[in-house]
Amino acid sequence: MEHGTAAGGLPQLVLVVGVAGSGKSTVGRLLADRLGWEYRDADDFHPETNRAKMAAGHALTDSDRMPWLAAIAAWMDGAIAARRQAVVTCSALKRAYRDALLADRPGVLLVYLHGSRELLRSRMASRHGHFFPVELLNSQLAILQEPAPDEHPLVVEIDQPPEAVVTAVLSLMRREPADWKRPSGADTERTVHAVARDGVNESPGPTGESWRLVRGEQSAVVLQLGGALRDYVVNGRPVLDADSAGSAITGGRGQLLIPWPNRVRDGRYDFGGRSLQLPVTEVEKNNAIHGLLRWTLWKLLARTDDAVMLGTTLCPQPGYRFLLDVSVEYRLSPEGLVTAVHATNTGRQPAPYGVGQHPYLAVGTDLVDSALLTVPARYLLRTDDRGLPVGQEPVDGTPYDFRAARPIGDLRLDTAFTGLDRGPDGRATVRLAHPSGLRGVDLWLGEGTHYVQVYTGDTLADAERRRRGVAVEAMSCPPDAFRSGTNLAVLEPGATHVFRWGLSPWGYA
Repeated sequence: MEHGTAAGGLPQLVLVVGVAGSGKSTVGRLLADRLGWEYRDADDFHPETNRAKMAAGHALTDSDRMPWLAAIAAWMDGAIAARRQAVVTCSALKRAYRDALLADRPGVLLVYLHGSRELLRSRMASRHGHFFPVELLNSQLAILQEPAPDEHPLVVEIDQPPEAVVTAVLSLMRREPADWKRPSGADTERTVHAVARDGVNESPGPTGESWRLVRGEQSAVVLQLGGALRDYVVNGRPVLDADSAGSAITGGRGQLLIPWPNRVRDGRYDFGGRSLQLPVTEVEKNNAIHGLLRWTLWKLLARTDDAVMLGTTLCPQPGYRFLLDVSVEYRLSPEGLVTAVHATNTGRQPAPYGVGQHPYLAVGTDLVDSALLTVPARYLLRTDDRGLPVGQEPVDGTPYDFRAARPIGDLRLDTAFTGLDRGPDGRATVRLAHPSGLRGVDLWLGEGTHYVQVYTGDTLADAERRRRGVAVEAMSCPPDAFRSGTNLAVLEPGATHVFRWGLSPWGYA
């Protein structure tokens, strides 16, 4: 059982809204059970006259609904006064209805369950014995006003099992207590642009849909293609050397590397008594590179104005005969951008697994030569001309010792480091700073990270993009881990691997 208090970072109440058939009651009960909180269904507050009217196929009017909403609001006030934490479900189709339940109640989180008309109708048609007939779905959709950005909804897609919906809600609702204070006035104006009506902020292009996250002076863009991080900007300054909006991904920028980072020699490896052959995607060096999900369109699972969760399934295929469910969550926090990748083996046999991600950091220099780099690593991997490890050695006495900040100069880096020195919080931090030392960005390596690859882009296909940013690639395992087994995760059926990293800009105020 999970339990928390408002002071511990959870809201006082959660209000789950959506049209009939969206699964409000199921999700609400599951969420309350997971939290150990009280649960109330708004249907319990309907007078018998309203129930009879709906059962007869007649839509309720505003005059029918207002006493009902007032009764729900009074119950919410009682729960807040008694400091009881609870989950409440209600259709709350119009903005005015939600305002009646949310106004002057800053400790209430709004969760909106979103689904297509076809999915809602099919769900309602399968219900039996409910007083609300499927024929009234059209009337609900006709008056539906989806939550606006200034209501700060946590939006979850319902085309996934209820348990997955609840997991997404729990993941995105765990944040600082201050986030549950509903802003007003100028604060509302600053956040009103954060989430578009359907959660998509740019028209689909070569990278599919995209989602823009906003928190204060921070903004980030996440892509449907590969679940990649496209951009991250703080106070108008770019923190990443990113591809432009609407263009294809180049150089692996921001891509998730699953189920292995970096390279596999010849694409061939042995596992579970079988010899397996991956597609050779780095043809010039005869390697399989950067996994199998970079060019997959990921699915939106949930979103808020400052966070988004995407997911996909990696199905068994030639070269990787294992089944994984994978999700990535991006969140803007007071300290910066936080990323968490979860991979669960949903198959029946153990699965080899590794993960990495490939952002390019930038600090406003024309080239990276003058930028100050810090890498808290005691060892580097020596590689051959195919980028494959041939040995590990200390960084002491080599040009690759960046344990103290120094300019990159003309050094060409495409180097994996390990033996990471970590702080009391368990994180290791790679820092790229402007030559002035007045601003920069820290890329921290958290749970599930054991290696980091640093790349100055000297071999990028587009010569104009070379040495414009520094790719700092958090990795769970080294290159060629499918063959060497070094730090390779072996996920037993049902097991989950967690991988966390983030960006903390400084000096950008």
